Amino acid sequence: MDINKYIGNKIRNLREQRNLTQEEIAEYLNTTPQTISRYEIGDRKTNQDILFKLAEYFKVSINDFFPPLSFDNASIADISSDNTIQIPVLGSIKAGTPIEAQEDILEYVDIPTEWTKGGKLYYGLKISGDSMYPKYNENDIVIFEHIEDFVSAQKKDCAVMVNGFDATFKNVTITENGITLVPLNINNSDNYQPTFYDNEQINSLPVKIVGIAREKRTRLWINNFDKGE
Repeated sequence: MDINKYIGNKIRNLREQRNLTQEEIAEYLNTTPQTISRYEIGDRKTNQDILFKLAEYFKVSINDFFPPLSFDNASIADISSDNTIQIPVLGSIKAGTPIEAQEDILEYVDIPTEWTKGGKLYYGLKISGDSMYPKYNENDIVIFEHIEDFVSAQKKDCAVMVNGFDATFKNVTITENGITLVPLNINNSDNYQPTFYDNEQINSLPVKIVGIAREKRTRLWINNFDKGE
């Protein structure tokens, strides 16, 4: 299966269902209609940031761009055993100041099928940087449950989108005044300081929770289960 063509077909279907033109999507993404056309035919890869932006624009989950994670769709989602199913590792995420996430689906990793009960959705991201050290290390794969509500994110390690394009990975503290993204690397506090966004900035930038860390996997692919508590 060509994943780029699958994603492109989903983008086209979502656009056409809403009676939108490629020009309108291009304007929203600050790109050209030709680029949107290449996305839709699968001739150009859509990176993680573009997918998050489109998910927000279409008001869908980012997982809606990917093959369903279910036993009923074995031809699309590779199932490695009766107890596991594969999810995409979307690309690198910077464990430091917000940066543009890397392009490409890097690979697929297995998770227990029981995690997806109740319609729960997951994706993986690769860590680059040391702001979350020692809990998370360079090149760790972190498995995220796709959750967007702020209440569930309180005091959890979360993937956060800032400005719609910038991705960062931090521990989250939420108060009535706003949200604070907290790095865990106390040994490098000069470079990594908590970042606070007030309620106005949360809405205007915007700042969005896009996942809560549920598991990390080391470079050697040894599972280190972390319930995020």
